[in-house]
Amino acid sequence: MKSLITIITVLFTFSCCAASCSKDDEPNSIENNSSVSTNPSITKMKITIGTEIFSATLYDNPSATAFKALLPLTIDMTELNNNEKYYDLPHPLPTNASVGGAIKNGDLMLYGSNTLVLFYKSFNTSYSYTKLGNIDNPAGLAEALGNGNVVVKLENN
Repeated sequence: MKSLITIITVLFTFSCCAASCSKDDEPNSIENNSSVSTNPSITKMKITIGTEIFSATLYDNPSATAFKALLPLTIDMTELNNNEKYYDLPHPLPTNASVGGAIKNGDLMLYGSNTLVLFYKSFNTSYSYTKLGNIDNPAGLAEALGNGNVVVKLENN
């Protein structure tokens, strides 16, 4: 009888502990795992297009970390679809692509493993991208990028 009371007490204690734990307390939950997080971190970068300077925030994920290691870069970005500029990086980066959805003006993403994309218009897509970061205030981005190809300087802030 004494062992039955001990087992019930132990089970009750574990039940109470499990009930008080939340998803946010789990170190391996997706929301708290920095290897897959797309929440902006404090990593800032500067993007210069002509005389215009934009501040951007990189996400806390392996793709953005690998991208940041390439900086500074001065690249000639190619126009595509009247909503984005892209550049093929010389080496692939780690990816964690997710299927489309809402693309926002100022999103900085990776298409495939080595195509850097800077979007200057918002729209919905079914293509898959790895999120790298976004421009903090994209007002004037489309005008700065203009029509056609453009030279863009990317550097740590």
